[in-house]
Amino acid sequence: MPANRAKNATDTASRNDHQHEDLLNGSLTGVRERLMHDASFAGLVRGEIDAADDGDPSLLIGSPDGIRPALAAASAARKPVVIVVPSGRDAEDLMGDLRSWYDGDPQQIAQLMAWETLPHERLSPRADTVANRMETFYRLCHPQQGSDMFGPIRILVMPVRSLIQPVVAGIGNVKPLVFAQGEHIALEDAVKALVRNSYKRVDLVMDRGEFAVRGGLVDVFVPTQPHPVRIEFFGDEIDTIRQFHASDQRTYGDSLHSLWAAPCRELQLTDAIRDRARSLIGSIPNADDLLESIANAIPQEGMESLIPALVDDLVPVSSMLPQDAIVMLFDPERLRRAVDDLVKTANEFLATSWHVAASGHGAGAPISFDSANFLDYDEVVGQLTYSRHELWKISGFTVDSSLPGHVQIDAMAPQDFHGSEQRAEDHLGELIRDGYELTVTAAAHGILSRLTRMLHEIGVTQFNTIRSQAQDGFIDAASKTALLTERDLTGRSSVAAGAKTPRKRRKSIDLMELKPGDFIVHEQHGIGRFVEMRQRTTGSGKNQTTREYLVIEYAPSKRNAPPDKLFIPTDQLDQVSKYIGAEIPKLNKLGGSDWAQTKAKAKKHVHEIAQNLIHLYSARQRAKGFAFSKDTPWQKELEDAFPYQETADQLTTIDDVKADMEKPMPMDRLICGDVGFGKTEIAIRAAFKAVQDSKQVAVLVPTTLLVQQHWETFSERFEGFPVNVKPMSRFQSTKEINDTIKGLADGTVDVVIGTHKLLNPHIKFKDLGLVIIDEEQRFGVEAKETLKAVRTNVDVLSLSATPIPRTLEMAVTGIREMSTLATPPEDRLPVLTYVGAYEDAQVTAAIRRELLRGGQVFYVHNRVNDIDEKARALQELVPEARIGIAHGKWGANSLTRSSETSGTATLTCCCARRSSKPDWIFRTRTR
Repeated sequence: MPANRAKNATDTASRNDHQHEDLLNGSLTGVRERLMHDASFAGLVRGEIDAADDGDPSLLIGSPDGIRPALAAASAARKPVVIVVPSGRDAEDLMGDLRSWYDGDPQQIAQLMAWETLPHERLSPRADTVANRMETFYRLCHPQQGSDMFGPIRILVMPVRSLIQPVVAGIGNVKPLVFAQGEHIALEDAVKALVRNSYKRVDLVMDRGEFAVRGGLVDVFVPTQPHPVRIEFFGDEIDTIRQFHASDQRTYGDSLHSLWAAPCRELQLTDAIRDRARSLIGSIPNADDLLESIANAIPQEGMESLIPALVDDLVPVSSMLPQDAIVMLFDPERLRRAVDDLVKTANEFLATSWHVAASGHGAGAPISFDSANFLDYDEVVGQLTYSRHELWKISGFTVDSSLPGHVQIDAMAPQDFHGSEQRAEDHLGELIRDGYELTVTAAAHGILSRLTRMLHEIGVTQFNTIRSQAQDGFIDAASKTALLTERDLTGRSSVAAGAKTPRKRRKSIDLMELKPGDFIVHEQHGIGRFVEMRQRTTGSGKNQTTREYLVIEYAPSKRNAPPDKLFIPTDQLDQVSKYIGAEIPKLNKLGGSDWAQTKAKAKKHVHEIAQNLIHLYSARQRAKGFAFSKDTPWQKELEDAFPYQETADQLTTIDDVKADMEKPMPMDRLICGDVGFGKTEIAIRAAFKAVQDSKQVAVLVPTTLLVQQHWETFSERFEGFPVNVKPMSRFQSTKEINDTIKGLADGTVDVVIGTHKLLNPHIKFKDLGLVIIDEEQRFGVEAKETLKAVRTNVDVLSLSATPIPRTLEMAVTGIREMSTLATPPEDRLPVLTYVGAYEDAQVTAAIRRELLRGGQVFYVHNRVNDIDEKARALQELVPEARIGIAHGKWGANSLTRSSETSGTATLTCCCARRSSKPDWIFRTRTR
C-alpha cells in the first residue's frame, strides 16, 4: 500500500511538473508577435538589415536586456542562434527567459556550460558539467531531425569562457552510449563503453559518474539525471530501465524507455590515450599516480590537467557551430572584461603553481599548457566575423542608427520605481494613457497575484498578466508594448515553485559510510556488527540472479560456536539503521529474547526520564496554547516567492512545524541543521503563519549583527504584505527602541528581532503567539529561566546547528520535538581548503579566483591595530576589488555602516582572535 501511494505521488508530481513547464514555455509568444510592429526589431528578425560598407560584416545593435531574449527567440525561426554571455550565471538566467519567448520545442534550446576549474588545475570539472558539454557537442556535430535525444539545437547559450577554451579534436564525434528497452547489447560491451566514457566502477552507486554491475543488473548514475538508474538485462537484451534512490537503493516510478549515458570526462579513456599515459610514466613530475590510473582506465580527479600531454590536437568550440548560425555577443564590453579577468587569473594560478604548492611538492608546472590555455578573444571574434556566420554585437549603450551596420531598437528598460508608489502610479498610468499594451509577468502564481493586488491598490488596472520566467522587462515605443517583471516592480526576482524534491525516507542508512566493525541495529533482530557487502547468486539457467547483501554478524547461538550471520538484501535497507550509542554495545543473538528485553528496558528507562523532567514542563503541558488556523492564500504567496527549491528535509520540517502550530498544545520544536541548510526560511514561514492569526512573534538571537541580518531577511521576504518587522539591538537608537516597545504593547509591531534586550521584564507584548530562538545553545541558564515566564502557553521554535546535550536529550526522549536538516541545498558546493605559508602571489590568485566567479572574499586578520594597513596592502594587490573593514572594537554606528557596505564589497577584511601561527587558510567553492 505505501508503495502504491508513493507511485501515485510521483506520477502526480510528474504531471504537475509537465503542466508547469507547458504553462511557462512559450508563454510570451503573443508579446513577441506585437514586437514585430517595431521596424528595427522586425528587420533584424527577418535579416533585412545590411552590414557596414567598410568590410566588417557584423552588426552593432543597441538594445536593453529585457528585449534580447525575444529577439533571439524570434530570429531562431530563420537561422540557428548562438548567444555568448559574460558568465555562467548570465547563461542560466537567460535560459529561463528564452524558454518563455520561444514557441518551439524547449529541447531545442541548449546551454554549453563552462568548466568550473582552470585548464591546468589538478581539479576536474563536475561530472554534470562535462556530461552537458558532451551532449551539446554531439548535437552540434550530428543533429538528427525528429530525435528526442539528438535533435538539432536552434538556440545555444554559452558563457564566453566556453567560447575561448579549446577542446579535444573530434570530441563532437564521440559515439553516444544509449540504453533502450528491447535493444540488444552484450553486458560486457556495455561495461567497456561505460569505462571508455570515464564512468567509475564501484560496488554501490551513490554519486554521479559511477556504475556497478551485479549479475544481470547494471546500476549507473548519469550526471545529467536527477537519480541513478537500474538497467536489467535478459541475456543480451535490455529488459527494463528504472530509476532508484541512492539512499536506500530501491527503485521507484515507471520504467524509462531510453537513457543517454553521456561521458563524464572530456578526456576519453581510449586505447591510444591509455598507451600514451603509460609511456609518459616517469617523465612528468608529480604525475605518475595520475598517469598510471589513466593507463589502467580508472578516471581520477584532475586528469584533465594532462590533456596537453596526452592529446595532440585541440580545436576551438567555434569550429563546431552551425555554419549559417547567427552569433550574438551580449554586451561586448563585459565579454572583453570577463576574458581579461579569466586570463589574468589563469596565468596567476599557473605562475604560482597553486595545486603543486598547496600539496607540498614545490613550484613548477609539470608540463606546458600553451595548447590548452584560453584562446585569444580578438582572434576568435575575428574568425567569427569573417566566416559564414551573422555576427551581432548587442550592447546596452545607445547606438547611432544613422551609421551603416548600426541598429538601435526603439526600447528602453523600465524606470526604477520600486519603493515609490506615486512614481509607479504616474509612470504606468502615463503608459496606459499613451496607448501602450502593458503586461505584468512573474514565474509563480502567488507572486503574480501579489503584484496584481499591489498595482490595483495604486490605481493601475488596465494590464495583462502572464506567467513566465522573464526576469527583465522593457518598454518598446515603436510597437507600444511594455513588459514589467517582478524585478522591475519590486527590485527582486523569485523563481516559480516547480516540482518538489521527493521526500527522504524516514529510515535510511548510508552504505558509503559503513565500515567493517560498525554496529548496526535491525528492527527485528537487534544489534549486530557490519562485516562486508557480498554478492550471492541464486537459481540456475534463466532464473539465475545475483543480488547484493549486507552481511551482519550476531552473537553465537551456542557457546564456542562461530558468530551467526544475517544476509540483508540492499532493497531492505529500511529495516536497519546505524547504532549511535556512546558505549560499545553487546551483540544480540539471532532468534533470542535479549533484543526484546533490551527494547523493554529502554522503554522503561524513557518513562523514568520523562518522570524526572515532567516537572520542568508541567506548566506547558497544563497550559492550553493557541491553535493556529490553516494556511491562508497569503501564506502560499509567501512560500511561492521563495527563490530556491526546498530540500526534502525542509519540506518535511515545514509540514511538522505547521502541524504543531495548528494543535491546541503549545509547540516546542528544535530544528537542527548546518549553516545554509534552510533553518531561517522555516522560521520565516512559521512567523508569517503566526502573524496571519494576529499573533506577535519574537525572534531572539545572540548577536547584534545577527539581528541586522535577520531583520533584512525577514523584511525582504515579508515585502508586499502588511507585516511590521522591527529590530531591537544596540544598532538602534533609544527612541527607536522605545517606539518598538510601545508598538509591542499596543500590537502595531508584528515581529520583533532582538538580542537579550527582549528579555527585559519591562517589555510587554499585546498578544505573543510564537517565540523563535536562533542559536539556542548561545543563551545561558539565566536567559532561559527568564523565557519560561513567556513560554508557558506560547509556541516555541528553537534553531541550532550545534545544540547542547541537554537539549538533544530532551528532543530524543520526546519531551521536545526535533527536526533535522541533513540534506544540503541543491548545487551546494563543497569547501576546498588549502593550507600553506603566506605568499602575496597566492593570496592575489585566490582572491581573483573567487571574484571571477562573482563571489565574495572574507580575509581574516589577527590584529586590530594594523588592520587598516593590511586592507591597503590588499587593495594594492587586487586594485579591482572593493574592500570593506570590520572589527569588534568599533562602535554601533561604525558597525552599522560596515554591515550595510559589506553586501556591496567584494572583499571584506575582518579581525579575529590572534593566532600563534601566521599560516593562512583559504577556502573557496570551486566544485
